[in-house]
Amino acid sequence: MRPFIFGKRNLIHIVDIRETLKGLLRAKKFVTRVVSSGQDVLFVGTKRQAREAVRAQVERCGMHYVTERWLGGTLTNFRTIRSRLIKLEEFEKLVGSPNWESEYSKKMQSTIQRELKKIKRNLEGIRRMTRLPGALVVVDVKKEVNAVREAKMLGIPTVCLIDTDSDPDFASIPIPGNDDAIRAIELVIRHLADAVIEGVRGRPEPSAETEQRESEAPAGPRRRGRRMGGRGESDAPSFEAPAPEPVSGALVSGASSDAAPAADPAPQA
Repeated sequence: MRPFIFGKRNLIHIVDIRETLKGLLRAKKFVTRVVSSGQDVLFVGTKRQAREAVRAQVERCGMHYVTERWLGGTLTNFRTIRSRLIKLEEFEKLVGSPNWESEYSKKMQSTIQRELKKIKRNLEGIRRMTRLPGALVVVDVKKEVNAVREAKMLGIPTVCLIDTDSDPDFASIPIPGNDDAIRAIELVIRHLADAVIEGVRGRPEPSAETEQRESEAPAGPRRRGRRMGGRGESDAPSFEAPAPEPVSGALVSGASSDAAPAADPAPQA
């Protein structure tokens, strides 16, 4: 962190505000470019000082966030995380059904509600995230080291607010600053949320013909990536979490109708 330190006073290192401004401007430009290309951004801030600021600003810009505990494998084992989100939706439908009180005992209701509360607390911020994000915004690299390592394994760039006791090598774009002060965190996250909103405005609107073509196109073969954790995962950070939809019956029948007719069997002697 030496290049980002202005000086030292009473055993306290002072961050150079010019480096903070450079990092913030660079991060805003990068986030805007990522969002305008059609990808999403995941904000991570599980420390107590960052939770409220991250949640409020991310809900304003419409992205995804993690403010509770970072679950191991949130990125590297994304399909399992998506299965837990499907379970969350099933529990919510079950609790809201008219037969909830009559068909389930008090013990079963308590068990389901406890599991629903646990999943919702940990995964509420990413329940709309159907694919891996294009970038991560992290508050405090030391606190979120697991999230940064998973992003690095998958090649996902990270924008990190780092203090003088952090390692800037973990950040693709470091923003040197105070990652313990609530006002400093809120200021940085607000500017990055504004960059997200600007990127959303710059997204090209898909035409009706493009949407129809994408919905009718058959699912392509799954790309194979390097092995991680005993399973092949794609290196690209934008693969779809749900399983690819099967080819519709109309497409299959259309493909078979164009094939050449089978030859007549040879006459037997």
